[in-house]
Amino acid sequence: MRQRESELAAHGFYWEEGLHFPLTKTETTALVAAALQEDDAKHDITTAATILSDRRARCRLVPRHTGVVAGLALASEAFQQLDKAVTIRIEHEDGSPVTPQAPVMFLSGHARGLLSAERVALNFVQRLSGIATLTARYVHAIAGTGAHILDTRKTTPGWRRLEKYAVRCGGGLNHRMYLSSSVLIKDNHLAAVDGDIALAVKRARAVGPAGIKVEVECDRLDQVRVALDADADVIMCDNMGLADLRSAVNLVDGRAVTEASGGVNLETVRAIAETGVNWISVGALTHSAPALDLALDFD
Repeated sequence: MRQRESELAAHGFYWEEGLHFPLTKTETTALVAAALQEDDAKHDITTAATILSDRRARCRLVPRHTGVVAGLALASEAFQQLDKAVTIRIEHEDGSPVTPQAPVMFLSGHARGLLSAERVALNFVQRLSGIATLTARYVHAIAGTGAHILDTRKTTPGWRRLEKYAVRCGGGLNHRMYLSSSVLIKDNHLAAVDGDIALAVKRARAVGPAGIKVEVECDRLDQVRVALDADADVIMCDNMGLADLRSAVNLVDGRAVTEASGGVNLETVRAIAETGVNWISVGALTHSAPALDLALDFD
């Protein structure tokens, strides 16, 4: 089954890119500049009124809670844009576990630049670290089962590559990145062909690029049988109970990748993984992850 998963990864069905930061330098600069402009950081009247222009300061980025850090390139860029001479030392790279009060990053530079960039830098790193932290909790919850935690396309518009990168920082895998990555036939697609799974798969293979991989969402075991007979590459078991999930896995018997989706939370994910499914997709990783509390403490 691992070979089958590798074949799917090669065709863009899910990504195993590791922890390579997903934005180019140009993209990073533009995104952070837009965020600083949104905050009108160059007209920070509070800092201008209280901090002398030549005042220098040292500070450190510290977590208030245990978690996994992500997004440090964006935080660094925010400080660098407001103080080109700032010095930054990163103690824990993206994907690293962090503990309360253990510094993640040390900074030294002009106090005005550090203070005016603070909120934007924290917004980036708190959001992405929150996703990485929640993902790590799910990955830990299913350790030893052989299943993988995957995200979905339920991402913040414009932030998909960043949020899916944060999932990878937490040890998860990325489900398809784009609609063009692969075929995923869901219930609404099936409604358009009167529920005919075999016809939907046949059309997908006829219209899609050569070698396109096809996944079918099933919410009943009879649909699993039809999708399997239609030679689907992945069978998504949507909102199935544990007994039906086990039956689906036994029915598929390694001829396709099995995925569980719907009703997944930290209390249920272990039992779902123990049914033998290969993948568990969790929309909450990106649409409901709480921010990790990090702060900039000045000396």
